[in-house]
Amino acid sequence: MNNQQRTNGVSSGVIAAISAAVVVVSGGVAWFSAQTPNPPTPDNSSQSIKQPIKQSTTQQGNQQTASIYWLRSKENHLDLVPQPFKVAATQPNQVLEAAFKTLLAGRSEGTGSTTIPPGTQLLGLKAENNDIHVNLSEHFTAGGGSTSMMGRVGQVVYTATSLNPQAKVYIEVNGKLLEVLGGEGVELQQPLTRESFQKNYPL
Repeated sequence: MNNQQRTNGVSSGVIAAISAAVVVVSGGVAWFSAQTPNPPTPDNSSQSIKQPIKQSTTQQGNQQTASIYWLRSKENHLDLVPQPFKVAATQPNQVLEAAFKTLLAGRSEGTGSTTIPPGTQLLGLKAENNDIHVNLSEHFTAGGGSTSMMGRVGQVVYTATSLNPQAKVYIEVNGKLLEVLGGEGVELQQPLTRESFQKNYPL
């Protein structure tokens, strides 16, 4: 009887000890868990794809500066006076076409004049290598004396060569090379250059 009580006492003591140990361990685990910071959340930002900033697909052409030439009286002769003309374009043809359209529209401000007859239109322009072909309407040949004729030729030659002063200019009327200009019969030795104009057609 005593042995059985001792056995039961020992068993109860062991069970109590084990239970106490479990409680202690559980408490320690809970305390450790409370003291341990939460593991960092994985940063997925490195996996995100950054969208590039959209740029405008419209690209402006490079801005170029040509010159439009007007006439100005000085003592007993005429001077060719340049007016800078800026246009957004990439091809010489585009730049010169815009310049000639402004020239043919006539002087609207500032000093200077033109002897190009009103109504003259640009029918075509081709700039290739050192050759520039300027095709004008028939109005270009109308009216005026020799000074007026040479003045308008100078305006065309100098405006056409404003991007390339060494270029050769071919003046055409209705698609045909102009050989004689005006009633006084001013002969044009084409192609024309700035140098040949200064030499053969003094203003």
